[in-house]
Amino acid sequence: MRKANAQGRIPGRPESRGWFRDQARRTVYVNTNKLLTDPHAVDSLEPGKLYLFSYDPKHKATLPYYDAFPLIFPFRVQGNRVWGINLHYLPIPARAALMDELYSLMDNRFKSENRKLRISYEVLNGAARFRAFRPCIKSYLSGHFRSKFLLIPYEQWDIAMALPLARFQKASQAHVYDESMDVVRDASW
Repeated sequence: MRKANAQGRIPGRPESRGWFRDQARRTVYVNTNKLLTDPHAVDSLEPGKLYLFSYDPKHKATLPYYDAFPLIFPFRVQGNRVWGINLHYLPIPARAALMDELYSLMDNRFKSENRKLRISYEVLNGAARFRAFRPCIKSYLSGHFRSKFLLIPYEQWDIAMALPLARFQKASQAHVYDESMDVVRDASW
């Protein structure tokens, strides 16, 4: 972040997004265990903010594949279930394009550290420009979270979305991306 600031890059600005994404893509290894012990980890999710956590699905035996380390924007929390957009299900170029569209849903009433998206399934489903969200919609059961939630600050969304953090189980990343992009292409409006 200091290097970015020294170069005049301001996180969240359109002209800086490409630079931040390129820097994140160069990261080869991230210690996920260390991330989850971060003092900024929280116990609950707030819709519209970005979180990273460890997850063990209830029905993993019947799922074709799943991400054990989701990076999500939750948009609905009801009872013991959370619905969110897991960015890991898209390859980085498609993820970046979706993020650029999601920034249009930014709630700018708050200071930078409290910014979040004004997001709902209805909003996403109603706009063709968001069609890449379809393969990313996932449901999570509260009894299957295996860590606290690492809240990603708004200024680091572009970095987090480009880091190699996905932990797909039962299928390769390439296979998941192929299927996700098929869903995006087949989305009918």
